[in-house]
Amino acid sequence: MLALLGGCTRSIEISNAPGAANGLVMVLTGIEGASYFNRSIVEGLLAGGVDCQIERVDWTSHIPLAYLYNERAENRNRRKAQEYASRIARYQAQHPGKPVFLVGQSGGGAVAAWIAEELPPGCRVDGIIMLAVALSPEYILSEALMNSRQGIVSFYSDRDVVLLGAGTTMVGTMDGEHTSSAGRGGFHLPSPECRPFYRRLYQVPWTPDMQAGGNWGLHLTSGSARFVANYVAPLIRANKWDDALVQDIASGRVARGQAKP
Repeated sequence: MLALLGGCTRSIEISNAPGAANGLVMVLTGIEGASYFNRSIVEGLLAGGVDCQIERVDWTSHIPLAYLYNERAENRNRRKAQEYASRIARYQAQHPGKPVFLVGQSGGGAVAAWIAEELPPGCRVDGIIMLAVALSPEYILSEALMNSRQGIVSFYSDRDVVLLGAGTTMVGTMDGEHTSSAGRGGFHLPSPECRPFYRRLYQVPWTPDMQAGGNWGLHLTSGSARFVANYVAPLIRANKWDDALVQDIASGRVARGQAKP
């Protein structure tokens, strides 16, 4: 019974374990749990030259077909985020100075933000990448941004009308708001007192050019292996994120295998 309620210990699948000495990338699944759609993210990172340990993290409850529960069990999901924040702290203690990145698709993008929020004092990730995130546009990212050295890159698409438009309007986002998600229309700027960290929020809208990488702007295609190799892996390989780099990646000017920008 504990396993059915989220106590299952087999929630992390490791790829490229020898890369642990080079850094850590945690790939947070969507509400469906471990599936082809997030396995393709791992494959894309490997194809894109990411030479780190890659952990596919299934944070879901493992209750069969419990997609709605996984979407709306915010308290339970935040507790799981605490566990993974502790995992990151242990990794950084074992591998000081090595980079740590979070890549979250759909509901996993929300869990990535919550992991960053739960990091202990003195512990930060290097960057957070959200693919079609199922958070509300008004969600305040200040704390997650504060705990991320490079910031957050959020890929969104106005074509995601079924799951992140009608779906989260009816069922609710991961943070419990009945609205179209930030993964469809982007995050809104908060009130002035919350804005200082938002200079490190990079929002990348879907463009037709991304179809060549298998991302058709639809929800599940946000994790296409070719798209991840061409648009996500370069972010992890980069030494520093800034507007110019993100624009180059968004326009396809940073190619797979290129030297670190």
